[in-house]
Amino acid sequence: LYLGTQMKLKKAEAELDGLRVKEGGHVALYIADFRSLVSRIGDWGERALIHHFRKGLASRILDQLASHPSKIDSLQDLMDVSLELDNTHHERQKEKNNHQEKKPEASKSNSSHHQNSSSASHKKKNFHSQK
Repeated sequence: LYLGTQMKLKKAEAELDGLRVKEGGHVALYIADFRSLVSRIGDWGERALIHHFRKGLASRILDQLASHPSKIDSLQDLMDVSLELDNTHHERQKEKNNHQEKKPEASKSNSSHHQNSSSASHKKKNFHSQK
């Protein structure tokens, strides 16, 4: 029984050590996975957990944390701020994607407007040259 428990503990520790926010992934999922693994490991202490949590964050979140104005003293603070920053990032990505999708339509209407004004200009030239 002891050996089985030790093996499970080692496996959970290894998983926690390798846990990362995937590219384009969400911190909320990372937090859920992190908490699940920590519950299987037991008490590592706040400082060690903060270290491991930070280690798995995406660099975009770490960059923002470096300049974040509030003091982060606990794992829960770190999770809360990371989640807030990540949510803001994903909202901004949606805005960018929506803007990109609308851009081609705007280009088409500008290009058709340009074609219409070009053809009107061309008609004027032809009209004046016929006189």
